[in-house]
Amino acid sequence: MPENALLHAVREALSEVIDPEIKRPITDLGMVESVSVDDDDVVSLTVLLTIPGCPMKSTIEHDVTAAVTAVPGVCGINLTLGAMNDEQRAEMKRQLRGGIAERAIPFADPANLTQVILIASGKGGVGKSSVTVNLAMALAEQGKSVGVLDADIYGHSIPQMLGVAEASPTSLDGMILPVPTLGLKVISMGMLKASRDQVIAWRGPILDRALHQLLSDVFWGDLDFLLLDLPPGTGDVALSLGQKLPNAEVLVVTTPQQAAAEVAERAGTMASMMDQKVIGVVENMSYLDALCPHCGETHRVDVFGTGGGAEVAATLTTRLGYHIPLLAEIPLDPAVRIGGDDGMPVVVTDGSRPAAQALEGLAHTLADRRRSLAGRTLNLTPVG
Repeated sequence: MPENALLHAVREALSEVIDPEIKRPITDLGMVESVSVDDDDVVSLTVLLTIPGCPMKSTIEHDVTAAVTAVPGVCGINLTLGAMNDEQRAEMKRQLRGGIAERAIPFADPANLTQVILIASGKGGVGKSSVTVNLAMALAEQGKSVGVLDADIYGHSIPQMLGVAEASPTSLDGMILPVPTLGLKVISMGMLKASRDQVIAWRGPILDRALHQLLSDVFWGDLDFLLLDLPPGTGDVALSLGQKLPNAEVLVVTTPQQAAAEVAERAGTMASMMDQKVIGVVENMSYLDALCPHCGETHRVDVFGTGGGAEVAATLTTRLGYHIPLLAEIPLDPAVRIGGDDGMPVVVTDGSRPAAQALEGLAHTLADRRRSLAGRTLNLTPVG
């Protein structure tokens, strides 16, 4: 087969290879950077993954290899896998939007006055979502306008904890109105699914696009605070939000045990890598006030050990080079769990409980602090 004809056949074969996540031909997405055929009919091509370390790398490599080697006349293949740069990803997103300009994220504007706080943790099971909803309620009770964005795309639990698991947001002229509940404005991917049992399995550009829409297409109005409940760990969501919300601040949630503390430090370090400021550490499930059956007195029981929160704060202070305080130690309280299951946070149902008081104290600390411009991106260009 003539070289030009073989090259054309190879390109045609590549146009049949579908990206497993975006469900579009890799040729349409600009993923085929180069392709050539040498005198021995060996094909050399470079395919760009959407992100470095793409979990679908093996699938794409297999599908591309199978498609090219199946072309009659091809005697071999030299496949190189690379990764798109920022400009190439932006162009791909533009194509996916059909050339329509993407709405800007208001919270990314340096002039925006909303305090955006990312509630992060290194691992699951530390009560991060419970802290988020109760902190939001405590801020609202102080007269603050508060929005809650459930950024845990896969494990969204915020709707259940705020009693709006069956609620759906309203669409108005291309904008999404957050669901109002208990004085908060709430949005979650769980509210946008066709059914509660539907599983979301996104990564890469689709996940990035979903996060952008939750921030830009939702009409939040004027907020004093926007709290984002992040998924545990340091994965795609943390990376995307670091790029989309450069002036957001991070609150790290941990528990007292050493294993949780070591992992929580990574969440704080990740924030620093994305140029976001860590404003403090919250130690959840710090202790249990238990009634002694022998003396009838209440004793503090360190169910999960002690010192994890203080250790995380001290380590991050040293590692990041500025003071990071331990802002709250929230006791273990069954009422917090019950409130989450019933959709009524404990700060609403019984503010006298020690856990509620600790959370209200945290809210006061955040609401009363003086914000600094140190470390914030101002988008200023020096002249002269």
